[in-house]
Amino acid sequence: MKALPVLLLLGGATALGVVLGIQYLRRIRSQPVLIGMHLLLGAGGMEVLAMLLRGAPDGTLWSGTGMVKIAAGLVALAMVTGLVAPMIGRGSRRTMNVALATHVSIAVAGIALLLAWLLRGGAHTLVGSLP
Repeated sequence: MKALPVLLLLGGATALGVVLGIQYLRRIRSQPVLIGMHLLLGAGGMEVLAMLLRGAPDGTLWSGTGMVKIAAGLVALAMVTGLVAPMIGRGSRRTMNVALATHVSIAVAGIALLLAWLLRGGAHTLVGSLP
């Protein structure tokens, strides 16, 4: 199943995001290692997702329906907002709350859309090798 690496990487990023979110809400300072792992898992999942949409080196290609392309765009936008949030929110807690809420909302929408696509049988829409 070619969707497994995407699910594992983005699932791990999501799980770490939940842990980091709980720590933020409890006002516990997050460990930089957890933040780094969250970033790396998200970036890795986005990279694998992009490869499967554009064509992986082994020739695997997802026939990119609108649903999966929107999901990939939302995951990419979540990465950008997650990277920008600490820069914007450094000044006040209220601004940081808005920035993180934006990051979380976009990420949840992207992951939910990707899971909905996969559960509908989207992973079976693999096209053979590239020309």
